[in-house]
Amino acid sequence: MREDSEDFKSILLGNLPLLDVRAPVEFEQGAFPNAVNIPLMNDEERQQVGLRYKQAGQDHAIKLGHQLVTGATKDERVAQWLAFARSNPTGYLYCFRGGLRSRISQQWLKEAGLDYPRIIGGYKALRGFLIESLQQTVASSHFTLVAGLTGSGKTQIIHALSAVVDLEKLAHHRGSSFGKHATEQPVQINFDNNLSIALLRLSAQGVTRIAVEDESRLIGKCALPIPMRDAMSASALVWVAESIDARTGRILHDYVEDLGAQFVRLLGAEHGFEAFSVRLLESLKNLYKRLGGERHTRLESAMKDALRIQHATGEIDAHRLWIKPLLTEYYDPMYVHQRESKSSRIIFEGDLNEVIEHFKRLGY
Repeated sequence: MREDSEDFKSILLGNLPLLDVRAPVEFEQGAFPNAVNIPLMNDEERQQVGLRYKQAGQDHAIKLGHQLVTGATKDERVAQWLAFARSNPTGYLYCFRGGLRSRISQQWLKEAGLDYPRIIGGYKALRGFLIESLQQTVASSHFTLVAGLTGSGKTQIIHALSAVVDLEKLAHHRGSSFGKHATEQPVQINFDNNLSIALLRLSAQGVTRIAVEDESRLIGKCALPIPMRDAMSASALVWVAESIDARTGRILHDYVEDLGAQFVRLLGAEHGFEAFSVRLLESLKNLYKRLGGERHTRLESAMKDALRIQHATGEIDAHRLWIKPLLTEYYDPMYVHQRESKSSRIIFEGDLNEVIEHFKRLGY
């Protein structure tokens, strides 16, 4: 039998499967990569047991738990754990503190004929390890930010390098007012966990010089952890300079072609296009106060015309008629102002290919 473990680093870097026996509501608030939630108790059962614990103490709470999870209910949950454990023989199970729930689950698995190890300290210990690890890896790393005007290809540069952390991928958001994908972002805790693991993985490879995209405090609804934000605010920048036509083309691909395809895959052709259209118009509406009424009305009209043409013919080029002025009239002045405030930190400037070559020469 494999032993219970508190070698959190090896577990995380090994991408080992994790059986999370906490209640669904706990799992939704935060979990780890490769974790599957097969709870000992569902949300209602956990609530009842928690109430009994407050009223009568631990022994009575445990007794109620065994009354609630018994017979066919218990057999079904043990069968699901067995299926997971047999399919993932290198994995571990955990509950919140690595205590009662994981020990009960472990015991029931043993009674069913299978020994399966647990994570000592459970979710709380593993989460604590990642919080501490994030602080340590950020402190020992040197970041270079990939910056530039909207649509300049910053994400393409990140994808072309190896010594990188892709913050937008981890946040599942493209980092602008139009940056939401068709599916939801991770909760904050999961973003933090995944970021910490990404940095831990680079650190384990001996990588300390890391390229990241220049981001604001928020990437959609995911906030950069304070240590990461502070480190980035003092880091050197490489500026990507691309033509307005190249930038417009990238925005067209990302926010029209790719986003539209995401919705179609998710909802089907007709409903997908409708949801995509609503998303675009809502994203523009969110900028109403900053754009002003006249400019918003003009861009919205161009966007609606482009959506009608796209729906009727499949052609997307008409979207350039709102993308280009949105860049030149709204995003560019904002980014130019930001560049001025960061000018002393810019160490290199070039087009997309030149920037990639610059980073590769330095070993990123």
